[in-house]
Amino acid sequence: MSEPAPTEMAAPLTTPVAGAALAQGNTSPHLIVFTLWLLVFSSASQTMILSPILPVIGDQLSIADGALGTLVSVYSLMVGIFAIIAGPISDKIGRRRILILGCAAMTVALTLHALVTGYYSFIAVRIFAGCAGGVLSGAAVSYIGDYFPYDRRGWAMGWVMSGAAFGQIVGIPIGIVMASRWGFRVPFYLFAVTMAATVLLLVFKIPQPDVFRTRHRLSVAKAASDYVAMLRRPEIAWAAAAYFMMFLGVSIFVIYLPTWLERDLGIRGDQIALMFLIGGVANVLTGPQVGKLSDRVGRKGIILLSCIGLSIVMLLTVKVVTNVLTSYVFFFLTMILVAMRVSPFSALLTTLVSDERRGSLMSLTVALGQLGFALGGAVAGLLFARIGYYSNTVLGAVFVLTMGLIVWFFIPEPEPDAA
Repeated sequence: MSEPAPTEMAAPLTTPVAGAALAQGNTSPHLIVFTLWLLVFSSASQTMILSPILPVIGDQLSIADGALGTLVSVYSLMVGIFAIIAGPISDKIGRRRILILGCAAMTVALTLHALVTGYYSFIAVRIFAGCAGGVLSGAAVSYIGDYFPYDRRGWAMGWVMSGAAFGQIVGIPIGIVMASRWGFRVPFYLFAVTMAATVLLLVFKIPQPDVFRTRHRLSVAKAASDYVAMLRRPEIAWAAAAYFMMFLGVSIFVIYLPTWLERDLGIRGDQIALMFLIGGVANVLTGPQVGKLSDRVGRKGIILLSCIGLSIVMLLTVKVVTNVLTSYVFFFLTMILVAMRVSPFSALLTTLVSDERRGSLMSLTVALGQLGFALGGAVAGLLFARIGYYSNTVLGAVFVLTMGLIVWFFIPEPEPDAA
């Protein structure tokens, strides 16, 4: 394959992107989607399981409540750092290799939870897991962009991203039961097994898409200049801002939602857990179907519609949610609207750069998403403590609506035949 022209990175959106790889070899597209789904399920589940079992961890390791939160934050920090590092590497060595590397590292990290004996050893293991998570963060979405043509990316993205919701429905409840009966380490062993299965599928069944790879020598200076060059393009700068807003708004709204439900409405912890399970069902039912729909009718309209609907739901939360039943209905609708924008927006992002820069762009947006979620958590705490949960709903709605408007007005969408 000949080297792409130096100007390809700044090529217009109508430049054809690789999707011919769909016809390569005998690998089934459904097997590829399942493998990436299993990756997302394993990675998301090992992340989500930590919060609900923090009390168990604290009791078994005698860790103070104030220190337990750092086990969560240190993971997010390392994901953001290593996402930035891994993006250019995946553009250089290929998406399949970076997926194998990241999944193998995550398998080892999850297995190493067996060696945890106290706070510092737990922090060390979560740092290692965060490094592996950063390597994986943008690679699955980038692989979909490499392998599938634009008119099938929404379908593929919807199913792959539903892995996280399936973890919320099945993986997390099972993990909580395991932790309470056999200790906090056991859930991590479970997800190590599913991640190891992902490694085997990647090695023996999943091909490397035939797309352009960067021919430049890897260096910190070159990677930094590439990131700067991408952000100088208005559509990419706006896309990065939209991704940041997406996570910022949701974190401001969601993080203290359970606390508000428990303190103000008297809803019990097991009832809140069931609410999140119901939300996961909504995500699984919605994501693949909306992704497939966006392949036919376009992405931007669906994204804007979901952002408008979600902002309205947020604003009405305090007035509408008054008991357990209304909280279930409300959260089911909330997760439908959240799922409506994830797959179309991810598919839209894959068109903004050439094949050889896709990994860098997806890793950059993931890092910004992690930053937005962390910032949202800090802001949410201040608002909740000083003003009350209603302020969280208002500010969250503002950022969600802003994200939709940015996508609608500033991010171009290719014509179907051009994509």
